[in-house]
Amino acid sequence: MTNQPRLPSPGPKQKRFLRELGHQLHPVVMTGNAGLTPAVLQELDRSLAAHELVKVKVRAEDRQRRDEMIREMCAACEAALIQRVGHIALLYRQDPEKPRITLPKG
Repeated sequence: MTNQPRLPSPGPKQKRFLRELGHQLHPVVMTGNAGLTPAVLQELDRSLAAHELVKVKVRAEDRQRRDEMIREMCAACEAALIQRVGHIALLYRQDPEKPRITLPKG
């Protein structure tokens, strides 16, 4: 969905930092009964561009389907999965031109 260059995946120390930041966030994108639609992916792409770190609520019948939908979202939006707890996924995509979140080294 994006034309941005692929950035390296965050390391363990950076993921811990992002989890701390994400703890206070509320889900801004939610999948509905229709599943992962182009509209949901477009909204996720816009949210990542605006915030870099977003929570997504994934509604699926079973764990396997949830994991599959999260992988599809990450691939489509070139985002990194930081954490998944139940139906909530925390995704991160750094803006290569103007990063809003400064990650620690390592």
